[in-house]
Amino acid sequence: MAKTKTLGPGDIRAALDRLATAISARHKPSEKLLLLGIANGGIELVRRLALSLSPDSPPRTGTVDISFHRDDIGRHPIPKEFAPTHIPTDVNGATVILVDDVLFSGRTAKAALDELFDHGRPASVELAVLIDRGGRRLPIAADYAGLILAPGANEKIVVHLDRADPKKDAIRIETAAPKQNAAL
Repeated sequence: MAKTKTLGPGDIRAALDRLATAISARHKPSEKLLLLGIANGGIELVRRLALSLSPDSPPRTGTVDISFHRDDIGRHPIPKEFAPTHIPTDVNGATVILVDDVLFSGRTAKAALDELFDHGRPASVELAVLIDRGGRRLPIAADYAGLILAPGANEKIVVHLDRADPKKDAIRIETAAPKQNAAL
């Protein structure tokens, strides 16, 4: 029988507050700061994070679609994300914070970096994640993490951020389905 552990809206709000506090400590509101949510998990998160950083004057935000930079493109059809890349300003010289819900292997962050650098050369790039679950397969680390969880190798983290009602937010740790043999 599969077991599921759930974290609720209070845990998510606290994690978001930790992210905003850490980013605010490092970046002044007047800086050329750009927050980019990695589609799809980072889209709602980046919206909330921007409002938490400065409700009256939030930093510019956008979206990064990693579909064409995924390293599993040869094994799977192109998994087109729901949101195309939208960067509201020139990234050259900007401080960019890539935002995603879960950092695991590092492959998604690497694909987001590839997409970002297709649009220019930022002054610096940082990574903010709601959850760092460890298990890196690439040398990538989050600059900011709201939660650090250590699920088992056979577990996955599912994040649900409800745009209309944050009281419905949830993080579930579930037993992952067995992987199919990739050699077939």
